[in-house]
Amino acid sequence: MQAYRHVLVALDFSESATFVCEHGKDLADRYGADLTLVHVVESLPVVDSTYGPVMPFEIDLTDQMLDAARSRMDQAGQAFGVPEDRRLVELGSPKTEIVRIAQERAIDLIVVGSHGRHGVKLLLGSTATSVIHHARCDVLAVRLKDR
Repeated sequence: MQAYRHVLVALDFSESATFVCEHGKDLADRYGADLTLVHVVESLPVVDSTYGPVMPFEIDLTDQMLDAARSRMDQAGQAFGVPEDRRLVELGSPKTEIVRIAQERAIDLIVVGSHGRHGVKLLLGSTATSVIHHARCDVLAVRLKDR
């Protein structure tokens, strides 16, 4: 059986995020592993539908989203005893950034939440599914019930 040395928990700050983080912390504690938390902010263009899909507003919410994510990450990090240098907030595609961070930091196990969607919802894209298929380490998809 694999002895994990470094666990990465991907947080989306949903109401289920604490449940996912508890799983990651439990595994890190059991193996005496380091625990790192990551949240990825997706930079999405804000579009005014009045003028069609081409006319974006002249504002960029990225900085505000990053500041809010950093604040929530600090709260999560404090609650789970994760040092500041292992509380990560990144900008980009969650699927891509989680896998990249896992490779760069020699992560043994990634813990993500999964709603276990099927059909059209699955085809539209699932971060958990993509991480499972692209990560070079083990991935634990914590089953979440839709509420």
